[in-house]
This record gives sequence, structure tokens and C-alpha cells, in this order.
Amino acid sequence: MERLARRLGVTDAVVIGTGAMLGAGVFVVFAPAAAAAGGTGLLVALTLAGFVAFCNATSSARLAARYPESGGTYVYGRERLGPFAGFVAGWGFVIGKTASCAAMALTVGAYLWPERARLVAIIAIAAVTAVNLRGVGKTARATKVLVGVVLGVLSLVAVVGLTGFAAERIGGVGSVGGRVLSDVGGAGAPGVLTAAGLLFFAFAGYARITTLGEEVRDPRRTIPRAVPLALGMVLAIYLVLAVITLGVLGPDRLAASAAPLADVVTAVGLPGLSWVVRAGAAVAVIGVLLSLLAAVGRTLLAMGRRRDVPVGLAAVHRVHQVPYRAELAVAVVVAAVVLVGDVRGAIGFSSCTVLVYYAITNAAALTLGRDPGRRLPVRLLAVLGLAGCVTLAASLPPASVGAGIGVLAIGAAWYALHRRYLDRAGGR
Repeated sequence: MERLARRLGVTDAVVIGTGAMLGAGVFVVFAPAAAAAGGTGLLVALTLAGFVAFCNATSSARLAARYPESGGTYVYGRERLGPFAGFVAGWGFVIGKTASCAAMALTVGAYLWPERARLVAIIAIAAVTAVNLRGVGKTARATKVLVGVVLGVLSLVAVVGLTGFAAERIGGVGSVGGRVLSDVGGAGAPGVLTAAGLLFFAFAGYARITTLGEEVRDPRRTIPRAVPLALGMVLAIYLVLAVITLGVLGPDRLAASAAPLADVVTAVGLPGLSWVVRAGAAVAVIGVLLSLLAAVGRTLLAMGRRRDVPVGLAAVHRVHQVPYRAELAVAVVVAAVVLVGDVRGAIGFSSCTVLVYYAITNAAALTLGRDPGRRLPVRLLAVLGLAGCVTLAASLPPASVGAGIGVLAIGAAWYALHRRYLDRAGGR
């Protein structure tokens, strides 16, 4: 079996995970989450989503250190819970993240050229795929550049939002607090849970570190360090920007905004900077797309090795050592979805399938023994992560839950028929 080269260190893995999270959360998810939960509800939901992500990250890191190969929870589920659980995880990840890739590509188009959003999205997919096909080292270096640009733009928004411009526009510090603490329609606990489920979409990027496990140097040391580092950095950034955005715009305007961070700089009297923010948003989302396409390709590689998808998808390029057929197949499917897709609908669908993926992650982690030297209550965190994933998935909009369950059921039916065929063929 052809293996991928181990080229990524701790910094590379943290950058890839951070790049995968920043674009999705800051530029896409805050508005629908605010619409579901209101002001205080948004902050509570963000904290809840971050905690569930931390539980999942702990379980993922333990499993990735034990099974340092491409595929993430597809591999962990197979090894710890059985082939069917692994397939459900892999299928959910591939389908959900394919929808995410399409949503991210469409977001790039909407920011850069709204009148030709689908055309720009197709070009972005082609460019990102070309980078990924050159090897994971190119992916990591490109992601470092993109993350640096995004952090610069987000820092600009934070500084502008905290200046006297913002205070003058919203009537002082007390008014900031009032806007942050106000609610839209008194959403209550159901709205908070729905918002947390949507916001979880923004944290799922750390999975890119574990799905690249076969390409990480010293995975038993690197992965457990990289996952919480990336997650902690992003959670801190989200909380700061959520408070600033709510303080400047208020929950009502935030809920209706198509570009919240661009609206922040406009609201404080600097509309000329909105184009800088829009360009930063496009860069951020391209960073997400870069690592996301790579991760889906690696999951298909793992599934192809075990004949859960056509075995040809497991081919590894001799020179660049990437799963080139899998990555090309993903790019083609994402491009097709872009032609008919919708950004906001994809977020709920992706959240549902990915929460199922992480529920299997936590269930698999519960089968592991104790970790010597670990101070964290890892088994308790796995239980809380499993319960959190199930609760947040069930709290998503009904259309998202229905679509997610339907696609998972189709995958389960395919698995049963395909396995029956393989068993019969093997018995001849």
C-alpha cells in the first residue's frame, strides 16, 4: 500500500487547522447564529459550540495519536467500533464537507464578483486544486500566507471597532453593553442550541489536522499539541470579534447582515475599509477551501484503500505523493454542486453530518484505555462531547436535519449493497 510522506510539524498542523476554521466562522456563520439566538444567546452559543469542539478535539487527538494515518474518524470508527460505524463517519464527512466546499467557493464569488459568483467559484476550485495537487507541503505554505493575511484583516476590524469611532456611533460604552446583551425575539434555550449547532460549523476545521495524520511528523506528539492550540487560538478570536460585532451593529442588524465585518467598519465611519475586509474575507475562505479539499481527498483515499469507495481513488501520485485521483474527483463534484448550490443551506446540512461524524469520534474514544500522564478527564470529555454532538445536531433547522439523515441513510444502503456484492464476489 502506497504511503504519504510525513512533512508537517506542529506549526504546519496548527496553521492548517487555524486556516480551516477562521474563514468559515468569522465571515459566514455569525449572522444566522445571531438570527437564531440574539445577542447574549450568540455569545452563549459560541461558548457552548467551543466547549463541544474542545471535547471532540480531545477525543480526536487521542485517536489520531493511536492511528496516525489518513482518514480521521473513518479510520477510528472502523478500528474501535466496526466497519459500518467507520463508513458512516467517512460518508458523512465526505458528503458534508463537499457541501461545505461548495458553500465556501460560492462565498468567494459573492465577495469578489457577486454578479459572476458561480464563475469565480469554479475558478477558485480549480486554483486550489492545482495547489493541493503539488503536495501537502505546498498546501501548508500557502495556508500560512493566507492565515497571515486574514489575521491582519481581523486585527484591523478589531482595532477599528474598539476605537472612539465605534463609541461615538453607538453612544458610549454602556450602549455597547446594551447591544451585546439584547436579544432578537427572546429565542431562549432552543435558539441558543440551534445557534450553537450552526456555529459548530466554524470550529470543525481542526479535523483537518487529524485527517492529515499520515503526513504529520511524530504524530503521537504533534497531533495532541496542534489540535488544542489551533482550537484555543480560534475560539479567542471568535469571542473578541463576536463582542465587537454585536457592540457596533447590535443583534438585529447583525442577524440581517450579509457581510458583518464589512458592516462594522462602515458603521464606525470608515466605509472605504469595507473593501479591505471583503478582500480579507475572500482570502480567508480560500484558505478554508484549500485545507478542506485536501481533507476530503484524504478521507476518500482511506475509504478507497478499504474498498468502501472505488479502489482507484486510493492512488497516490509518485512524485508529489498526494491522492490525486481523489482530489480531482472531489473538485469535479464540488464544481457541479456550485452550479446549483446555496451557501446558507449548505451550512446547516454540513453541521448535521459533521456532528454525526464527531459523535462517532467520541464513541470511539470511549473504547480507549486511560492515558498515562494526562491530567484531563478524557473519558468524561468524550461522554460530554458525544452528548453535545447529538443535542446540537437535533437542534438544527428541521430541513438540515432531514437532509443530513437522508443522505446518511443513502450511504448506509450503499454500504450494505456494496458489501454484499464484495462478499459474494469473494466467495466465488
